[in-house]
Amino acid sequence: MSNLFPLRLSDAQVRRRGKTILGPVNLELDGQGLTIIVGPNGAGKTSLLRVMHGVERLSGGTVQWGMNDDCARERQAYVFQSPIMLRRSVADNLHYPLRLSGMARGEATPLVADWLARIGLQGQRQMQATRLSGGERQKLALARALIRQPEVLFLDEPCANLDGRATREFETLLLATRDSGTRIVMATHDLGQAKRLATDALFILGGRIHDSAAAPAFFDTPKTPELASFLRGDIVE
Repeated sequence: MSNLFPLRLSDAQVRRRGKTILGPVNLELDGQGLTIIVGPNGAGKTSLLRVMHGVERLSGGTVQWGMNDDCARERQAYVFQSPIMLRRSVADNLHYPLRLSGMARGEATPLVADWLARIGLQGQRQMQATRLSGGERQKLALARALIRQPEVLFLDEPCANLDGRATREFETLLLATRDSGTRIVMATHDLGQAKRLATDALFILGGRIHDSAAAPAFFDTPKTPELASFLRGDIVE
């Protein structure tokens, strides 16, 4: 297991304009599996992801990796719900993170070709990335995040705007990524997707974690009435 983990959140809190958005959260994640975060809109899923990734300023508490924050951040990647495409070709979008890391173009080119094949965009390699469909953009964003081989990947509802076929293709890539050893933490509003992907899951409500367990127990025997209601499709506030 990598010395990047465990990830520990201790009384982590985020407050804005006097209102508590998240926390206090106490959580420990190890270095294996695919953790799904579920909860109603506004519950704090995105804030929790951003806190773990280190791009959300804490109002209290701590977030601690198994190494210093700068080294930990270099080993992470994040995919947004609506990723920004560089106004360059599809291939150049994949070359870009490798160039930032100092990799020579001759060394990067085979990696780019490999990832274009994995996401099925070999034929669009010279197309401007902003012209891709929504599903193609998300696959490119995932490849761009993974091409540097991060040890942990955070995703914020990446399939929210995708159709069924694009979602299936994206999930296939995620499962292959998990099986290759990358730790994944993902927020989703789709309970079907959560059940298909999760090795474990968290339920967040009102900025706090109300339930967490390995996937079978989480979905089959919820420990809190709030999670039970949420899983039934009830409105939970």
